[in-house]
Amino acid sequence: MNITIDQDSPVPPYEQVRLSIAALAAAGELAAGTKLPPVRQLATDLGLAANTVARAYRELEHAGLVETRGRAGTVLTSRAAGTSRLAQQAAAAYAAQTRALGIPSDQALALVQAALNQ
Repeated sequence: MNITIDQDSPVPPYEQVRLSIAALAAAGELAAGTKLPPVRQLATDLGLAANTVARAYRELEHAGLVETRGRAGTVLTSRAAGTSRLAQQAAAAYAAQTRALGIPSDQALALVQAALNQ
């Protein structure tokens, strides 16, 4: 995840983080269900206070763009990624089925790519 904070910007750092994550999701660089880095890790990576990143995550959650799942972390919602809930459910069902069949993830992805290219 490529986020840059401009310390000279009049936009507060938490808002820069929020806008960056929302833009990455809207551009398709972050898919629905993508787990965001833990608050402390992202804060360290960006040279920010943990509370700054936590506020950005809270703002994203309030807007319905991320969902916090306790110990499972914070993940992007289908709304953030512009992906319909049905498409997300279909992908989850496919992943579960290929795992049950013992198909490695690289082969499962290749099958999807081949089907999309037909």
